[in-house]
Amino acid sequence: QVQLVESGGGLVQPGGSLRLSCAASGSIFSINAMGWYRQAPGKQRELVARITNGGSTNYADSVKGRFTVSRDNAKNTVFLQMNSLRPEDTAVYYCNLEGRERSRPFNDGAYWGQGTQVTVSS
Repeated sequence: QVQLVESGGGLVQPGGSLRLSCAASGSIFSINAMGWYRQAPGKQRELVARITNGGSTNYADSVKGRFTVSRDNAKNTVFLQMNSLRPEDTAVYYCNLEGRERSRPFNDGAYWGQGTQVTVSS
């Protein structure tokens, strides 16, 4: 199995910053990309930011210029630096891994962390 463990969420005032981390472990065979999604109450889960093995990134329009996704490939870890946070950024943030596990080396899969709460409020 593939495990993803997130950390770094919390309560922050508008305009503040937070840094999320997600470490992947377990029976990983290969990783194509890692990233972050979020889900606010009553809304669908949406992509926040994603980074491929080659370093290509894509962001939701709402976070461009404020959030930065990065990876430490050697440690199978992905980060999300969030600056200039707004109340509308409040959500549960989920780490995502696109790749394959050793028991199924020919099948692409998507793996999820349990989520970390980010609340932006004064």
